[in-house]
Amino acid sequence: MRGTALGPPIAMPDTRLTDTTGQPYDVRAHAAGRLTLLFFGYTHCPDVCPTTMADLATALTQVSPAVRKQISVMFVTSDPARDTPSVIHHWLDMFDSTFVGLTGDVKTIDAAAHSVGVPLEPPRRQADGSYTVDHGAQVLAFAPNREARIVYLAGTPVADYAHDLPLLLRGNA
Repeated sequence: MRGTALGPPIAMPDTRLTDTTGQPYDVRAHAAGRLTLLFFGYTHCPDVCPTTMADLATALTQVSPAVRKQISVMFVTSDPARDTPSVIHHWLDMFDSTFVGLTGDVKTIDAAAHSVGVPLEPPRRQADGSYTVDHGAQVLAFAPNREARIVYLAGTPVADYAHDLPLLLRGNA
């Protein structure tokens, strides 16, 4: 594995959010039986969020169709006031229309992120009108059993994702 091994496995958050169609979305239920790549970020992010989504989209083109159809990418906004379902939907479509975009209230999102060890700070408006949204930049890889044993840090090469995805599906993590 090229991703970073975690100590004890991390359980998929047991949370309900809202998808880009405005419907309730049970994160654990939708992750069952699939390899789920979970990332917390925001659509106005100037750097790590768009590059991470682009890298994941590219990596998915480098695996077989049989592997690809068993993988879900979940993007959970850390800026729900600005990232409405339609904003998230439009943004994710630039990378891969199959990516799942999720939102909810700040408290629920924060609890889900902290349950998997991803640091988030509430969005803060600056004096100049800009926003600061501090968030972890890791992608957690949840196996079909909804446990993560591998994490990918910001800047992980596409080749590393493409290498590991089939192995994660075979339970080699």
